Amino acid sequence: MSRTLIDEKLIDYTTFLEGNTYLGVTSVQLPALEMMSDTLKGAGIAGEIDSITPGHFGPMPIIFNWRTTPTREAVQLMKPKAHLIEFRAAIQVFNKTTSEHDEVGKKITVRAFPKKLDLGKAEAATTMDGSNEMECIYLKVEEDGAVLIEIDKLNNIYVVDGFDYRAKLRNILAL
Repeated sequence: MSRTLIDEKLIDYTTFLEGNTYLGVTSVQLPALEMMSDTLKGAGIAGEIDSITPGHFGPMPIIFNWRTTPTREAVQLMKPKAHLIEFRAAIQVFNKTTSEHDEVGKKITVRAFPKKLDLGKAEAATTMDGSNEMECIYLKVEEDGAVLIEIDKLNNIYVVDGFDYRAKLRNILAL
């Protein structure tokens, strides 16, 4: 992002299953990305260091929160397979040079397995607060068509800002 643009907020987004099934109104807790690490200590090191293993990530849960129980479309997320889910978002930015607002497109693509379905609570005249929890095995974040992050746990891919940090490893392992 240039120095003249200020990210302000998420204007709106849509969520699709397998590219074409609209999943309805949901708020989504996207995965936190935490690299796996091991403590490094020993002679010549003044203390301990959490040494990361680039491209190895801990669990990457994604949670869909529904106003009611999950819709007919969202119940499909419980099928025991990896689901392709896309989030298409419009981010509002402010241009300091022109003093105008603009929109930037973001697309987040995940492949995820079902872990949990919470049907919520039943209470008159309130939301039911149902949810689905899934485990991501693949994540790609794009902004205006450029790949910012791509993690594919099963194919040893770890891309940040267009550079694949696992390419040399895949070559060494003949993958």
